Amino acid sequence: MAVTFKCTIFITLLFASSAFANAHLRSPEVYFQNGNFEEKPNPRFLKKTRLIGKHALPKWEINGLVEYISGGPQPGGMYFPVTHGVHAIRLGNEASISQTIKVKPGQWYALILGATRTCAQDEVLRISVPPQSGDVPLQTLYSLNGDVIAWGFKASSHFAKVTFHNPGLQEDPTCGPLLDAVAIREFYPPIPTRANLVRNPGFEEGPFPIFNSTNGVLLPPKQQDLVSPLPGWIIESLKAIKFIDSKHFHVPFGHGAVELVAGRESAIAQILRTIPNKVYNLKFTIGDGKNGCHGSMMVEAFAANDTFKVPFKSVGKGTFQTSSFNFKAVSSRTRITFYSSFYHTRIDDFGSLCGPVLDQVIVTPVA
Repeated sequence: MAVTFKCTIFITLLFASSAFANAHLRSPEVYFQNGNFEEKPNPRFLKKTRLIGKHALPKWEINGLVEYISGGPQPGGMYFPVTHGVHAIRLGNEASISQTIKVKPGQWYALILGATRTCAQDEVLRISVPPQSGDVPLQTLYSLNGDVIAWGFKASSHFAKVTFHNPGLQEDPTCGPLLDAVAIREFYPPIPTRANLVRNPGFEEGPFPIFNSTNGVLLPPKQQDLVSPLPGWIIESLKAIKFIDSKHFHVPFGHGAVELVAGRESAIAQILRTIPNKVYNLKFTIGDGKNGCHGSMMVEAFAANDTFKVPFKSVGKGTFQTSSFNFKAVSSRTRITFYSSFYHTRIDDFGSLCGPVLDQVIVTPVA
Protein backbone atom coordinates (compact mmCIF):
# COMPACT_ATOMS: atom_id res chain seq x y z
CA MET A 1 0.00 0.00 0.00
CA ALA A 2 1.23 3.49 -0.82
CA VAL A 3 3.17 5.39 1.86
CA THR A 4 1.32 8.57 0.85
CA PHE A 5 -2.00 6.98 1.79
CA LYS A 6 -0.66 5.89 5.19
CA CYS A 7 0.67 9.37 5.93
CA THR A 8 -2.62 10.98 4.93
CA ILE A 9 -4.59 8.67 7.19
CA PHE A 10 -2.18 9.16 10.12
CA ILE A 11 -2.44 12.93 9.88
CA THR A 12 -6.21 12.80 9.52
CA LEU A 13 -6.59 10.68 12.63
CA LEU A 14 -4.76 13.29 14.72
CA PHE A 15 -7.54 15.82 14.23
CA ALA A 16 -10.19 16.33 16.90
CA SER A 17 -13.78 16.93 15.85
CA SER A 18 -13.37 20.68 15.26
CA ALA A 19 -10.17 20.20 13.29
CA PHE A 20 -11.92 17.50 11.25
CA ALA A 21 -14.59 20.02 10.30
CA ASN A 22 -12.01 22.66 9.34
CA ALA A 23 -10.11 20.16 7.21
CA HIS A 24 -13.35 19.34 5.47
CA LEU A 25 -13.93 22.98 4.63
CA ARG A 26 -10.44 23.31 3.16
CA SER A 27 -10.66 20.22 1.00
CA PRO A 28 -13.52 18.67 -1.00
CA GLU A 29 -12.52 15.22 0.23
CA VAL A 30 -11.57 13.82 3.64
CA TYR A 31 -11.41 10.54 5.48
CA PHE A 32 -13.67 9.75 8.37
CA GLN A 33 -11.96 9.68 11.75
CA ASN A 34 -10.26 6.27 11.90
CA GLY A 35 -11.64 5.93 8.40
CA ASN A 36 -9.40 3.01 7.47
CA PHE A 37 -9.77 1.29 10.86
CA GLU A 38 -6.02 1.29 11.48
CA GLU A 39 -6.43 2.84 14.96
CA LYS A 40 -6.64 -0.43 16.84
CA PRO A 41 -9.18 -1.20 19.57
CA ASN A 42 -8.06 -1.80 23.14
CA PRO A 43 -7.29 -5.55 23.46
CA ARG A 44 -9.67 -5.80 26.41
CA PHE A 45 -12.54 -4.91 24.03
CA LEU A 46 -11.66 -7.79 21.69
CA LYS A 47 -12.76 -11.40 22.03
CA LYS A 48 -10.74 -13.07 19.27
CA THR A 49 -11.96 -10.92 16.35
CA ARG A 50 -15.26 -9.79 17.87
CA LEU A 51 -15.52 -6.25 19.22
CA ILE A 52 -17.15 -6.06 22.66
CA GLY A 53 -18.94 -2.86 23.65
CA LYS A 54 -20.64 0.03 21.88
CA HIS A 55 -17.45 2.13 21.73
CA ALA A 56 -14.92 -0.68 21.27
CA LEU A 57 -13.92 0.58 17.81
CA PRO A 58 -12.12 3.95 18.17
CA LYS A 59 -14.09 6.92 16.74
CA TRP A 60 -17.05 4.67 15.80
CA GLU A 61 -20.23 3.48 17.48
CA ILE A 62 -21.02 -0.21 16.92
CA ASN A 63 -24.07 -2.39 17.36
CA GLY A 64 -24.34 -6.16 17.05
CA LEU A 65 -21.75 -8.65 15.87
CA VAL A 66 -18.87 -6.56 14.50
CA GLU A 67 -15.46 -8.12 13.86
CA TYR A 68 -12.06 -6.45 13.64
CA ILE A 69 -10.30 -8.22 10.77
CA SER A 70 -6.74 -8.34 9.47
CA GLY A 71 -6.53 -8.81 5.71
CA GLY A 72 -5.21 -11.95 4.06
CA PRO A 73 -5.77 -15.69 4.62
CA GLN A 74 -8.33 -16.53 7.31
CA PRO A 75 -9.06 -19.65 9.37
CA GLY A 76 -11.11 -22.13 7.38
CA GLY A 77 -9.43 -21.32 4.08
CA MET A 78 -11.07 -17.96 3.42
CA TYR A 79 -9.21 -14.88 2.15
CA PHE A 80 -10.23 -11.30 2.93
CA PRO A 81 -8.96 -8.64 0.50
CA VAL A 82 -8.06 -5.51 2.48
CA THR A 83 -6.69 -3.26 -0.23
CA HIS A 84 -6.66 0.06 1.61
CA GLY A 85 -4.65 -0.76 4.69
CA VAL A 86 -4.17 -3.76 6.96
CA HIS A 87 -7.36 -3.87 9.01
CA ALA A 88 -11.05 -3.90 8.19
CA ILE A 89 -14.48 -4.32 9.78
CA ARG A 90 -16.88 -7.17 9.07
CA LEU A 91 -20.56 -6.67 9.84
CA GLY A 92 -22.41 -9.79 11.00
CA ASN A 93 -26.18 -10.30 10.83
CA GLU A 94 -28.03 -7.06 11.72
CA ALA A 95 -24.76 -5.41 12.83
CA SER A 96 -23.85 -1.80 12.15
CA ILE A 97 -21.21 0.89 12.68
CA SER A 98 -21.88 4.61 12.66
CA GLN A 99 -20.15 7.96 12.99
CA THR A 100 -21.49 11.52 13.21
CA ILE A 101 -19.74 14.05 10.97
CA LYS A 102 -20.04 17.78 10.38
CA VAL A 103 -21.60 18.77 7.03
CA LYS A 104 -23.18 21.80 5.34
CA PRO A 105 -27.01 21.89 5.15
CA GLY A 106 -28.22 21.53 1.57
CA GLN A 107 -24.80 20.43 0.28
CA TRP A 108 -24.37 17.29 -1.85
CA TYR A 109 -21.92 14.61 -0.73
CA ALA A 110 -20.66 11.21 -1.79
CA LEU A 111 -19.50 8.58 0.67
CA ILE A 112 -16.59 6.64 -0.83
CA LEU A 113 -15.79 3.30 0.77
CA GLY A 114 -13.91 0.09 0.21
CA ALA A 115 -16.46 -2.72 0.52
CA THR A 116 -16.85 -6.33 -0.55
CA ARG A 117 -18.72 -9.48 0.42
CA THR A 118 -17.03 -12.15 2.51
CA CYS A 119 -19.27 -15.18 1.91
CA ALA A 120 -21.06 -16.67 -1.07
CA GLN A 121 -24.45 -15.41 0.07
CA ASP A 122 -26.32 -12.50 -1.49
CA GLU A 123 -24.89 -9.82 0.81
CA VAL A 124 -26.19 -6.25 1.02
CA LEU A 125 -24.77 -3.14 2.67
CA ARG A 126 -27.41 -0.67 3.87
CA ILE A 127 -26.16 2.92 4.05
CA SER A 128 -28.20 5.55 5.85
CA VAL A 129 -27.84 9.28 6.43
CA PRO A 130 -31.28 10.25 7.78
CA PRO A 131 -33.67 10.87 6.20
CA GLN A 132 -32.00 9.05 3.28
CA SER A 133 -31.23 5.36 3.12
CA GLY A 134 -30.30 2.84 0.44
CA ASP A 135 -29.16 -0.74 -0.08
CA VAL A 136 -25.98 -1.50 -2.02
CA PRO A 137 -25.85 -5.07 -3.41
CA LEU A 138 -22.48 -6.78 -3.01
CA GLN A 139 -23.20 -10.13 -4.67
CA THR A 140 -21.46 -9.19 -7.93
CA LEU A 141 -17.69 -8.79 -7.57
CA TYR A 142 -16.35 -6.34 -10.14
CA SER A 143 -12.71 -6.84 -9.13
CA LEU A 144 -11.12 -9.72 -7.24
CA ASN A 145 -9.12 -7.56 -4.83
CA GLY A 146 -12.10 -5.64 -3.44
CA ASP A 147 -14.34 -2.89 -4.79
CA VAL A 148 -14.63 0.82 -4.01
CA ILE A 149 -18.21 2.14 -3.89
CA ALA A 150 -19.71 5.65 -3.90
CA TRP A 151 -23.10 6.52 -2.41
CA GLY A 152 -24.63 10.00 -2.58
CA PHE A 153 -26.72 12.05 -0.15
CA LYS A 154 -27.83 15.63 0.47
CA ALA A 155 -27.18 17.03 3.95
CA SER A 156 -30.30 18.21 5.83
CA SER A 157 -28.56 19.73 8.87
CA HIS A 158 -25.12 20.69 10.22
CA PHE A 159 -24.43 17.15 11.39
CA ALA A 160 -25.01 13.80 9.69
CA LYS A 161 -25.03 10.40 11.36
CA VAL A 162 -23.65 7.96 8.79
CA THR A 163 -24.51 4.30 9.42
CA PHE A 164 -23.35 1.17 7.62
CA HIS A 165 -25.64 -1.77 8.38
CA ASN A 166 -25.88 -5.42 7.38
CA PRO A 167 -29.64 -6.12 7.11
CA GLY A 168 -29.12 -9.78 6.20
CA LEU A 169 -29.93 -12.90 8.15
CA GLN A 170 -27.40 -15.41 6.86
CA GLU A 171 -27.04 -19.00 8.00
CA ASP A 172 -23.60 -18.08 9.33
CA PRO A 173 -24.18 -15.08 11.66
CA THR A 174 -20.66 -13.75 11.02
CA CYS A 175 -21.15 -13.53 7.24
CA GLY A 176 -21.51 -10.01 6.02
CA PRO A 177 -19.94 -7.03 4.26
CA LEU A 178 -16.28 -6.16 4.78
CA LEU A 179 -15.45 -2.42 5.05
CA ASP A 180 -11.81 -1.36 4.84
CA ALA A 181 -11.91 2.43 4.29
CA VAL A 182 -14.48 5.24 4.49
CA ALA A 183 -14.20 8.82 3.17
CA ILE A 184 -16.47 11.63 2.04
CA ARG A 185 -16.41 14.05 -0.89
CA GLU A 186 -18.28 17.32 -1.32
CA PHE A 187 -20.13 18.06 -4.59
CA TYR A 188 -21.57 21.08 -6.34
CA PRO A 189 -24.69 20.55 -8.48
CA PRO A 190 -23.84 20.92 -12.18
CA ILE A 191 -26.02 23.07 -14.41
CA PRO A 192 -26.66 22.93 -18.18
CA THR A 193 -25.43 25.68 -20.49
CA ARG A 194 -26.61 27.14 -23.77
CA ALA A 195 -23.83 25.23 -25.50
CA ASN A 196 -24.85 21.91 -23.95
CA LEU A 197 -28.12 20.77 -22.34
CA VAL A 198 -26.34 17.95 -20.49
CA ARG A 199 -25.34 18.48 -16.87
CA ASN A 200 -21.89 17.20 -15.93
CA PRO A 201 -21.34 16.15 -19.57
CA GLY A 202 -17.69 15.16 -19.20
CA PHE A 203 -18.07 13.53 -15.75
CA GLU A 204 -15.65 16.06 -14.26
CA GLU A 205 -17.76 16.27 -11.08
CA GLY A 206 -17.65 12.79 -9.59
CA PRO A 207 -16.40 10.53 -6.81
CA PHE A 208 -12.73 10.61 -7.73
CA PRO A 209 -10.91 7.79 -5.90
CA ILE A 210 -9.53 9.10 -2.62
CA PHE A 211 -7.89 5.80 -1.81
CA ASN A 212 -4.98 4.28 -3.66
CA SER A 213 -7.49 2.49 -5.87
CA THR A 214 -6.61 1.41 -9.39
CA ASN A 215 -9.98 -0.26 -10.07
CA GLY A 216 -12.18 2.84 -10.28
CA VAL A 217 -15.22 3.59 -8.14
CA LEU A 218 -18.50 1.70 -8.48
CA LEU A 219 -21.73 3.71 -8.68
CA PRO A 220 -24.43 1.42 -7.22
CA PRO A 221 -27.59 0.63 -9.21
CA LYS A 222 -30.91 2.45 -8.92
CA GLN A 223 -29.44 5.81 -7.87
CA GLN A 224 -31.76 8.68 -8.74
CA ASP A 225 -30.52 12.10 -9.85
CA LEU A 226 -31.25 13.90 -6.56
CA VAL A 227 -28.92 11.66 -4.55
CA SER A 228 -26.66 10.23 -7.25
CA PRO A 229 -22.95 9.93 -6.41
CA LEU A 230 -22.42 11.14 -9.99
CA PRO A 231 -24.07 14.59 -10.07
CA GLY A 232 -26.56 15.10 -12.88
CA TRP A 233 -26.79 11.43 -13.81
CA ILE A 234 -29.12 8.57 -12.93
CA ILE A 235 -27.85 5.02 -12.44
CA GLU A 236 -31.07 3.32 -13.44
CA SER A 237 -29.83 -0.22 -14.01
CA LEU A 238 -29.68 -3.47 -12.04
CA LYS A 239 -25.88 -3.44 -11.91
CA ALA A 240 -23.31 -0.76 -11.15
CA ILE A 241 -21.56 1.74 -13.40
CA LYS A 242 -17.85 2.38 -12.85
CA PHE A 243 -16.46 5.89 -12.46
CA ILE A 244 -12.87 6.08 -13.67
CA ASP A 245 -10.16 8.75 -13.43
CA SER A 246 -7.31 9.78 -15.71
CA LYS A 247 -4.69 8.87 -13.10
CA HIS A 248 -5.44 5.14 -13.35
CA PHE A 249 -7.21 4.81 -16.74
CA HIS A 250 -7.17 6.31 -20.20
CA VAL A 251 -9.89 8.98 -20.21
CA PRO A 252 -10.72 10.62 -23.58
CA PHE A 253 -11.30 14.13 -22.14
CA GLY A 254 -10.46 15.76 -18.83
CA HIS A 255 -10.09 13.84 -15.59
CA GLY A 256 -13.21 11.65 -15.33
CA ALA A 257 -15.36 9.27 -17.39
CA VAL A 258 -17.62 6.25 -16.85
CA GLU A 259 -17.08 2.62 -17.82
CA LEU A 260 -20.14 0.53 -18.74
CA VAL A 261 -19.08 -2.66 -16.99
CA ALA A 262 -22.14 -4.93 -16.95
CA GLY A 263 -23.64 -5.03 -20.43
CA ARG A 264 -27.31 -4.11 -20.69
CA GLU A 265 -27.62 -4.38 -16.92
CA SER A 266 -25.39 -1.33 -16.54
CA ALA A 267 -27.21 1.79 -17.80
CA ILE A 268 -26.70 5.50 -17.18
CA ALA A 269 -29.26 8.18 -17.98
CA GLN A 270 -30.16 11.86 -17.69
CA ILE A 271 -33.41 13.78 -18.20
CA LEU A 272 -33.04 16.98 -20.25
CA ARG A 273 -35.32 19.98 -20.69
CA THR A 274 -36.33 20.08 -24.36
CA ILE A 275 -38.88 21.71 -26.67
CA PRO A 276 -41.43 19.28 -28.19
CA ASN A 277 -40.94 18.57 -31.92
CA LYS A 278 -37.59 20.33 -31.95
CA VAL A 279 -34.60 18.44 -33.41
CA TYR A 280 -31.48 18.03 -31.30
CA ASN A 281 -28.05 16.53 -31.88
CA LEU A 282 -26.57 14.03 -29.42
CA LYS A 283 -22.78 13.66 -29.59
CA PHE A 284 -20.67 11.42 -27.36
CA THR A 285 -17.27 9.75 -27.20
CA ILE A 286 -16.59 6.07 -26.50
CA GLY A 287 -13.32 4.20 -26.12
CA ASP A 288 -11.39 1.81 -23.94
CA GLY A 289 -9.77 2.63 -20.62
CA LYS A 290 -6.41 1.04 -21.49
CA ASN A 291 -7.11 -1.48 -18.75
CA GLY A 292 -6.95 -4.78 -20.59
CA CYS A 293 -10.53 -4.67 -21.85
CA HIS A 294 -10.42 -6.18 -25.35
CA GLY A 295 -12.95 -7.23 -27.94
CA SER A 296 -15.83 -6.11 -30.13
CA MET A 297 -17.93 -3.60 -28.20
CA MET A 298 -21.21 -1.85 -28.86
CA VAL A 299 -22.67 1.18 -27.09
CA GLU A 300 -26.39 1.81 -27.50
CA ALA A 301 -27.69 5.36 -27.05
CA PHE A 302 -31.35 6.28 -26.64
CA ALA A 303 -32.94 9.73 -26.90
CA ALA A 304 -36.72 10.22 -27.00
CA ASN A 305 -37.96 7.61 -29.52
CA ASP A 306 -34.64 7.21 -31.32
CA THR A 307 -31.90 4.59 -30.89
CA PHE A 308 -28.33 4.70 -32.10
CA LYS A 309 -25.82 1.83 -31.97
CA VAL A 310 -22.08 2.51 -32.12
CA PRO A 311 -19.68 -0.43 -32.68
CA PHE A 312 -16.17 -0.15 -31.31
CA LYS A 313 -13.25 -2.55 -31.60
CA SER A 314 -11.03 -2.39 -28.53
CA VAL A 315 -7.43 -3.56 -28.53
CA GLY A 316 -6.80 -2.12 -25.07
CA LYS A 317 -4.55 0.76 -26.15
CA GLY A 318 -6.72 3.67 -25.04
CA THR A 319 -8.23 4.56 -28.40
CA PHE A 320 -11.56 6.37 -28.70
CA GLN A 321 -14.03 7.67 -31.27
CA THR A 322 -16.79 10.31 -31.32
CA SER A 323 -20.25 9.68 -32.77
CA SER A 324 -23.42 11.73 -33.13
CA PHE A 325 -27.02 11.47 -34.29
CA ASN A 326 -30.12 13.66 -34.43
CA PHE A 327 -33.35 13.03 -32.56
CA LYS A 328 -36.69 14.80 -32.27
CA ALA A 329 -37.99 15.67 -28.82
CA VAL A 330 -41.54 14.47 -28.16
CA SER A 331 -42.09 16.31 -24.86
CA SER A 332 -40.59 18.96 -22.58
CA ARG A 333 -38.53 16.26 -20.85
CA THR A 334 -36.25 13.94 -22.83
CA ARG A 335 -34.37 11.02 -21.34
CA ILE A 336 -31.01 10.09 -22.82
CA THR A 337 -29.68 6.64 -21.89
CA PHE A 338 -26.47 4.71 -22.60
CA TYR A 339 -25.54 1.06 -22.09
CA SER A 340 -23.17 -1.55 -23.47
CA SER A 341 -24.64 -4.32 -25.62
CA PHE A 342 -22.23 -7.02 -24.41
CA TYR A 343 -20.41 -8.26 -21.34
CA HIS A 344 -16.61 -8.05 -21.23
CA THR A 345 -13.84 -9.10 -18.83
CA ARG A 346 -10.25 -8.00 -18.67
CA ILE A 347 -7.87 -10.13 -20.73
CA ASP A 348 -5.45 -10.39 -17.79
CA ASP A 349 -8.15 -11.00 -15.16
CA PHE A 350 -11.29 -12.90 -16.21
CA GLY A 351 -12.81 -12.23 -12.78
CA SER A 352 -12.97 -8.46 -13.36
CA LEU A 353 -15.83 -7.02 -15.40
CA CYS A 354 -15.05 -4.19 -17.80
CA GLY A 355 -16.53 -2.46 -20.81
CA PRO A 356 -16.52 0.58 -23.10
CA VAL A 357 -15.75 4.02 -21.69
CA LEU A 358 -18.24 6.88 -22.16
CA ASP A 359 -17.22 10.55 -22.04
CA GLN A 360 -18.10 14.04 -23.28
CA VAL A 361 -21.87 13.80 -23.87
CA ILE A 362 -23.18 16.86 -25.72
CA VAL A 363 -26.78 17.71 -26.68
CA THR A 364 -27.45 20.85 -28.71
CA PRO A 365 -30.47 22.08 -30.72
CA VAL A 366 -30.19 21.74 -34.48
CA ALA A 367 -30.66 25.06 -36.28
